[in-house]
Amino acid sequence: MKAVLALAMLAGGLSAAQADPLPTFRIGVLNDQSGLYADIAGPGSVEAARMAVEDFKPDAQGFRVEVLSADHQNKPDIGAAIVRRWFDVDHVDAVVDVPTSSVALAVSNIASEKDKAFLIASAGSSDLTGKNCTRTNVHWTYDTWALGNSTARAVIKQGGKSWYFLTTDYAFGHALERDATEAVTKAGGKTLGHVLAPFQSTDFSSYLLQAQGSGAQVVALANSGGDTINAIKQASEFGLADGGQKLVALLAFISDIHSVGLKVAHGLTLTEAFYWDLNDGTRTWAKRFAARNGGRYPTMNQAGTYAAMLHWMKAIAALDKDKAHRGADVVAQMKAMPTDDPLFGHGSIRADGRTIHDLYLFQVKDPSESKGPYDTYKLLDTIPGDQAFRPMADGGCPLVAHTAAK
Repeated sequence: MKAVLALAMLAGGLSAAQADPLPTFRIGVLNDQSGLYADIAGPGSVEAARMAVEDFKPDAQGFRVEVLSADHQNKPDIGAAIVRRWFDVDHVDAVVDVPTSSVALAVSNIASEKDKAFLIASAGSSDLTGKNCTRTNVHWTYDTWALGNSTARAVIKQGGKSWYFLTTDYAFGHALERDATEAVTKAGGKTLGHVLAPFQSTDFSSYLLQAQGSGAQVVALANSGGDTINAIKQASEFGLADGGQKLVALLAFISDIHSVGLKVAHGLTLTEAFYWDLNDGTRTWAKRFAARNGGRYPTMNQAGTYAAMLHWMKAIAALDKDKAHRGADVVAQMKAMPTDDPLFGHGSIRADGRTIHDLYLFQVKDPSESKGPYDTYKLLDTIPGDQAFRPMADGGCPLVAHTAAK
């Protein structure tokens, strides 16, 4: 019988590769596909993930990668249901992207329970590598501690000593205000108060009036996406800058500035982990991406999805393929190898899951300084990776509670 089967295979022209197909790994891009955060991640992150697979060519490394995607609608229960189905039914090995920290925290718990890798490109809460760290989390692009620390120190150096926060009322906003407040205090500034705005607000008038009434030198936006866009536009209409107050966006993206326009946003100070016009590598990749993304240039979240995917595939290539289906083993391998890609450069992943790379302090250009639609930023400062992120010993990650800071 075995001889007959062997002859049949030969007669049918079946190769050994066809009879024994390459192992397949599946990764799910989970994000907001049509709402508040669709521009900063959304379909663009799905495209970035596909580009990573095309560029890495996993078939040449002895395995295949399939990319799935889904819309979590910025709701933790929907995000949790999707990833449980992915892991239990669709045999997904990893999840990537996931803006909205409340969703990311829910996904983190499930990924840890199911031993699946979680590559966080878009969620901001520093708790993901702090008190809520897991063996399967890798936090790639930025976090609330890094944003608050970098921006606060720079603005206080410029004389902005007193701060008032306009904060979005969910996990991300709370974490961003908390971490920025700590940075302001350490740098010698003071916080005069805050106001909480519902997630996905359209009218910020009452909140901006409270900010104006505070008399603070700096009004800090602890929000993101469409909330940031609306707040910047309405702050301009209220004449916040004309009254001598400085508006600071603790998290803003090139897509936000493009939407608002340089006429309104010029002079805004912000911190990013990626900008398309930093060097030849970022420019080449960004132009390829824009050609596939309706002309829209990449945000740092979309760049983070691409870079995290590349490193995940490098880890799979280095592992026995049975181990590579186990999230903790893959993440351990990711931590064991230095990071190196054309978008974030050379770096590393710490024991708490935090990816270490440079951050950049930018100021939005005046319209007269810009040469085109996405010529958006002036580089003010580069913050080295070892200074940009919270010291590991200060994060409260139970995995490294007794490990000295790096």
